[in-house]
Amino acid sequence: MLPRRLWAADTRFRRRRPSDAAWPSKAAWKRLNEAVGGNLAPVKFPLSVLKTDPDGAAAKALWENLRNPYYIGGNPGLTQTLGWVDAWTTKPSVYMVAARNAHDIAAAVNFARENDLRLVVKGGGHSYQGTSDAPDSLLIWTRHIHDIAMHTGFVPQRCEHAVKPQPAVTVGAGTIWMQAYDAVTTKGGQYVQGGGCTTVGVPGLVQSGGFGSFSKHYGTAAGSLLEAEVVTADGRIRIANACTNPDLFWALKGGGGGSFGVVSKMTLALHGLPDYFGAASFKVKAASDGAYRRLLREFVSFYRENLFNDHWGEQAHVNPDNTLDISMVSYALDTEQAKKVWQPFLDWVAHSPHDYSLEGRKIIASWPARPMWNVGWWKEHWPEMAFPRNGNPLHALIDDILVHVMHEPILDFDQRPGAKPNNAWWTGDEGQVGWFIWGYESLWLPASLLEDGAQRHLADALFRASRYAGIGLHFNKGLAGAPPEAIARAKDTAMNPAVLSAFALAIVADAQGPAYPGIPGHEPSVEKARKAATRIDRCMSQLRALVPNPGSYVSESNYFQKDWQQSYWGSNYPRLAEIKKKYDPDGLFFVHNGVGSEDWSADGFTRL
Repeated sequence: MLPRRLWAADTRFRRRRPSDAAWPSKAAWKRLNEAVGGNLAPVKFPLSVLKTDPDGAAAKALWENLRNPYYIGGNPGLTQTLGWVDAWTTKPSVYMVAARNAHDIAAAVNFARENDLRLVVKGGGHSYQGTSDAPDSLLIWTRHIHDIAMHTGFVPQRCEHAVKPQPAVTVGAGTIWMQAYDAVTTKGGQYVQGGGCTTVGVPGLVQSGGFGSFSKHYGTAAGSLLEAEVVTADGRIRIANACTNPDLFWALKGGGGGSFGVVSKMTLALHGLPDYFGAASFKVKAASDGAYRRLLREFVSFYRENLFNDHWGEQAHVNPDNTLDISMVSYALDTEQAKKVWQPFLDWVAHSPHDYSLEGRKIIASWPARPMWNVGWWKEHWPEMAFPRNGNPLHALIDDILVHVMHEPILDFDQRPGAKPNNAWWTGDEGQVGWFIWGYESLWLPASLLEDGAQRHLADALFRASRYAGIGLHFNKGLAGAPPEAIARAKDTAMNPAVLSAFALAIVADAQGPAYPGIPGHEPSVEKARKAATRIDRCMSQLRALVPNPGSYVSESNYFQKDWQQSYWGSNYPRLAEIKKKYDPDGLFFVHNGVGSEDWSADGFTRL
């Protein structure tokens, strides 16, 4: 009989499923369980209760919990995104290893390789494209590896003569960003560049590149990676940094999670914290299509002159109802400085009261940066948030911060019995919890579109696009306008170089949720979804026409992305493909539209 590798080359190698005679025996699974300290277990599917007892108390509680990202994140049988119409639906693995350390991960990797199993890895479970989910697979669940260590002078291994000591933080593979921010900012008074969504896993975000609210100043999360401990397909526990396995290190910085190995811990550089973070939140309504075109042209010009710098990030939404919704954050500006920046634009709006009006509440305010992720600080002022405090500017400021323009709280909390007090998330991220995606596309917009001769074309394209769907302009997800040092760090990553010259990432998406196929009353609407996907494509096509070489962000993009190798990684893809062959020649690690996935069937089971 031919060796497995030769046999795989000569025929269509197929990974094993539970229905196959060659599926590992009970004795084999028992040996794996012993190797990982009893942390192997079957994976239960919580949604099954919705079919077996749809009207029971357990089903009712489940629907409530499906809006809680901490419940989902703490359950190995669920992912935060429940699926994508005509693409994928979350389904549990057969078994999972609840890994405690790199040795548990290595044991699971070796078992999967030796038994030809489909392997998936999950920490945060936020993947829109289902990359931490696969039926008939073995799951490596890293959620319990969340130790955090602060360093005053970290030097990567074997880099003693090449790199100066610097402040850093080492986090386990299951750490989410709320835990990292609590340790680094709330307790440590420093900053680590991570994600805006508090429940996203650290390694997944870093391996995809990683943007947060303040990336316009600090750059990408991948740009701050100093070192990683990673288990490769041969089961070896390796250190990857600029001096040891530098090619693997580079691939982990934006090459996509789940393709090159299983990260067990990461060390990230720390940065200084400003005196203030802040927000600008308001909505402008145009009375006619013509007025809306003029509004968009004015905003594009205003952005270029006043906001195109590292002080401003997050979003502006261009909506089909002729509204421009500003939901931006500021870095290192006090309230008066922030208000001064926006006043010319607000004056322009006010000068035409028949054409424009402000809807809801206008907030332009700043607050001390250190309590940004201090849940106790927010909760302390929560009961009184609707009542101005006489003469105390900090209290009045808190009132502004704690509510959206519609007087809704900006934080929500895990209210399950026994939940940790720091379990909180921004309400702006709630729409992603338990959602079923209808369509999702992204596009980096180059800064050349802000030049004098191109501004009108950009504004008019935004207007045309908004006739089909709303567009979110995520200014913090394009690095044009960032400081040179942030650009330099990002340039030394595997991300598509288009991010370096983009002023924003345009995102168009639609979904419903919580929803799941086969659950009466809660099924995703396939008809509406397909219509929405068509609208999203037509919307984005108006913007793609402006961009000669369109690029998309791998973590926030279309499941059906065409030319994904070029779109996600551009000129870096050939190098990534070579690194993949070096460290994972047999393709043990597979994710949808990941490096090397073109060699496999869509489900990752059959080599093409």
